[in-house]
Order: sequence, then C-alpha cells, then structure tokens
Amino acid sequence: MKTTFLSGLIGLLYIYSTVCYTTTSGKNTVSTEKTPVELHGKLSVRGTQLVDEQGEAVVLRGVSYGWHNLWPRFYNASSVNFLVDAWKAEVVRAAMGVMLKNSYLENPELALSCVTQVVDAAIDNGVYVIIDWHSHNIHTEEAKLFFAEMARKYKGVPNVIYEIFNEPVEDSWQQVKAYSEEVIAVIREIEPDAVILVGSPHWDQDVHIAADDPITGYDNLMYTLHFYAATHGQELRDRGNYALAKGLPLFVSECAGMEATGDGPIDRAEWQRWLDWMHSHGLSWAAWSVSDKEETCSMILKQGASEGGWTDSDLREWGRIVRDELLRTED
Repeated sequence: MKTTFLSGLIGLLYIYSTVCYTTTSGKNTVSTEKTPVELHGKLSVRGTQLVDEQGEAVVLRGVSYGWHNLWPRFYNASSVNFLVDAWKAEVVRAAMGVMLKNSYLENPELALSCVTQVVDAAIDNGVYVIIDWHSHNIHTEEAKLFFAEMARKYKGVPNVIYEIFNEPVEDSWQQVKAYSEEVIAVIREIEPDAVILVGSPHWDQDVHIAADDPITGYDNLMYTLHFYAATHGQELRDRGNYALAKGLPLFVSECAGMEATGDGPIDRAEWQRWLDWMHSHGLSWAAWSVSDKEETCSMILKQGASEGGWTDSDLREWGRIVRDELLRTED
C-alpha cells in the first residue's frame, strides 16, 4: 500500500514539474518559453533605445496588418495566434484606416471591432501591439477621441504601443508637431507611461527635421521612420543616422523590400542593408503587410485563409522573406 502511494505521488510531482500549460485565446498549449511581454514587461525609452523593465535594450521584430477597412478578414485572434506561434512575431501592428472607403471616420464600429480583436489577441499571446492611426492627413479631434477611448480601455497594459499618425504627407513638421502634442496630452492624461510613436512629414522620411525640433515635456516618445528598400537607400539611412546622433529615438513601424508604391521587384540587397542598419542601431521594426492585394508588398495570396495557417503556397515571395527573417535568430 505504502509503495503504491509513493509511486503515485512521485508520478504526480513529475507531471507537475515538467509540464506548463498556458491559455491563449481559449486554446490550451504546452509551453516552456516565456513570451516577449513576460521577458521584458513594461517598455520605456532611454536615450534613443527602447528598453524593458530591467533597463535592458529591447528590439522588437514583427509584422503590420494592412488597412483594416480593406482587409478586415485578417483582423482576428487566430491570425495573431499564427503569426506569434509560427512566425515568432514579437510585435504586431493594427493599421486602422482613417481614410478610404469604410474607414474609421465612416464606420467606427467596424474599426474598433477589428483593432480590438488584434490587440486583445496580442495581449493573450504575450506580445506587443501597435495601435496605428493609419492616416495621411490630420484629423485632430477624431484622433483625440479615439486615443482617449483606447487609453482608457488598455490603461496599464504593458503590451500596448500607440502610433498617433501613420504617415503625414503634405503637412509640415510644425503642423504635425502641434497635432501630436494635442494627442499625446490626451493619452498622457489617462496613460502616463506607455510608449507613443510620432510620425514625421513626407511618409515618415523627415526624421532629420523632427530631430532639430523635437517634442518636449514628455517621456517615452519615439519617432517613426518608414522605408521601402527598392526606393529608399543610403540617403534615408543618413537621415536616420543624423536623427539618432541628435538623440531622437526611432522605431521603424512600417518597412518592406520593394518600391514605395508597394509594388515592383524586391531589392534583396538593399533590404539586407536596411536589416543590417536597424540591427546595428538596435531599432525595432514591423514589416508591411498582412493583406492579399495583387501587389508585391501583400504577403498573402488570395487563397490564404483569413485565420492564418499559411504554407509557402499561400504566401507571396515577400511573405516568405519576412517569415524567414522573423524565424532567424539574430546574433
């Protein structure tokens, strides 16, 4: 009797000590690794570097969804699960369209549904998530209302990063700066510490101008630099170098290997130069985009499922390149 009891107890202790169950969006999986948020916790900015709760440098690598109003089918928990599990994305970006048909300005219910599904799934998966005001024009009052709602909903959640202006086009830095200061003030009134990403004029190319006149009075701000490798090369990297030398923190929240149109051939050599440059400066990045348009930068083919599970036959060349890069371990 005593031997049987001890054998059973030892068996139970073995099971308990070797198996760790985690729940992600309602699914039970076996896991022995910590998630990015478990590893790094609450993010902040020190100098030009994104750092974790321990003050150690953090580099996040991941993917951006396409415009929610053009590709709402991908905005679901299952696709986030797949990008985290199979592609090892550490950050995902919910690109909430503020322009074009069925945008946030026309249909806020759809926009909020799409964004919160991605954000909530990222939180469940323990990765970071960018809430992106995906606009090329200024809509100050609408942005203030939206980010106040998001900040209230996700107050204190370490996963969430706020990107308050995707790509200003015609507006000057003075106009973008004034807009940004108003939106930042609204977020900071509710959420005092979360990282906030600020855009710069001309599709986030003019980081050198922002570096000469940065926003003051707030901590944990970073500025977005966007590139498309077949169009943008050393000249834009030089602007980035200038901004970093001036102490401006950069986050590459959108990037890709083809032309700035989103189409044309992928310039693999220039893409690698950008990867090397980002790595050398410890810059985080999100590749564009989870979408199925007939263009080079859309990672998914039309037959690819909305919920993920994509194999090589479901992916365009760019999707395979990004997946393989995310799976590669950096030195």
